Amino acid sequence: MITESNRIEYKQELTDSLEKEIIAFLNYREGGIIYIGIDNNGKIIGLNDSDDIQLRIKDRLKNNIQPSCLGLFDVISLNYDGKNIIKIIVASGSEKPYYHKKYGMTQKGCYTRIGSASEPMSISMIEGLFSKRTRNSISKIVSNRQDLSFEQLNIYYQARKIKLNDKFTKNLELLTQNGQLNYVAYLMADENGTSIKVAKYRGIDRVNLIESNEYGYCSIVKATKQVLDKLELENRTISKITSKERKDHRLWDPIAIREAVINAIVHNDYSKEVPPKFEIFSDRLEITSAGSLPEGMTKEEFFEGYSIPRNKELMRIYKDLKMVEHLGSDVPRIIQSYSKDSFKFTANFLRMSFMAQEPVFNTDDKDNSIGGSIGGSIGDLTEKQEVVLKLIIDNNKISYRTIANKLNINDSAVKKHLEKLKEKNIIKRVGGTRGHWEVNLSK
Repeated sequence: MITESNRIEYKQELTDSLEKEIIAFLNYREGGIIYIGIDNNGKIIGLNDSDDIQLRIKDRLKNNIQPSCLGLFDVISLNYDGKNIIKIIVASGSEKPYYHKKYGMTQKGCYTRIGSASEPMSISMIEGLFSKRTRNSISKIVSNRQDLSFEQLNIYYQARKIKLNDKFTKNLELLTQNGQLNYVAYLMADENGTSIKVAKYRGIDRVNLIESNEYGYCSIVKATKQVLDKLELENRTISKITSKERKDHRLWDPIAIREAVINAIVHNDYSKEVPPKFEIFSDRLEITSAGSLPEGMTKEEFFEGYSIPRNKELMRIYKDLKMVEHLGSDVPRIIQSYSKDSFKFTANFLRMSFMAQEPVFNTDDKDNSIGGSIGGSIGDLTEKQEVVLKLIIDNNKISYRTIANKLNINDSAVKKHLEKLKEKNIIKRVGGTRGHWEVNLSK
């Protein structure tokens, strides 16, 4: 194990000082990691009931620290050599100073990291941080609508076997201090005015727009899934057959792109009322989000995965729904496939640019749509039929249910689209439910 440092703390067991250590990392510009079940010398001791300890940790951090640190920590159970330990990842908070609720914003309640120790903050440091505390947090902005409904959000939570009770607006921090629905609630609501654009251009600039789609006016979680599905459709598979084998690869690395999409949406600065946008060019995919590096964070810290969530409330919900794994995991995953040069920072925006492994458009495409390159010879298809056909071309073993999930429609609607494609003799099912689709584009 690595030794204790300014970002690493070991604890042999859960003690009363846990809040102190968490607060110190929340107030520290790089955040940190606490391991429980390891002694000060780095020897793994292990824990007898790690599941119970995890629950106690989450409960203590939820109730004993102010401002709320929900969305700023992960509690993970690990096993080394048959011994259970707990890893707590803590992000640097944007609402410093954080303090122990019992002692308030005092020297006894506020801590920060100095070297490998958690030390009390001075009065001047506490006052200085408080004066700089973020004022444009979307949790503090009152929604311009208070008649919001959250059926879509409830469905997503139910899918994860999490029940939202009558106090979910408070528990998910969808309320201002005055009890009004805030901008987080507005983004999560079934109806809102936020829309995310996915545009396609022929060429390497924005001169020739050939397709523009908007996903939104609904829960931002639903819009996120729609954007991911759209980019998954665009991320076609290229096959190269050699004398020995067939090699398949995608235009873009799908894991990196998923991380980049969610990063852009979760960390976007919505206080500027500018949603992220996604643009496909003939040679690349560009993702632009409002807001540059968080105050105090360097580019080196950004690339190393230090996390200062701009919207901790969104982060918490996306983590609940398993759309985000661990704090700070997104950027390191992206740079496993793409260089740091793919990121461009300006005063107000972050742009990620991912070059395609092959030309995005086939050379024989006239307008890069299935209706253009295929529909001209096979007859007019509706937009949904085109998308269904493309899914089948990309995966000839795709199931009804998978198509329905990707298009966010029910099975009966999928069946109707497939029947139309069969009537035109464009597709044929071979081998029943365990078989595959055959595509004939010569009709």
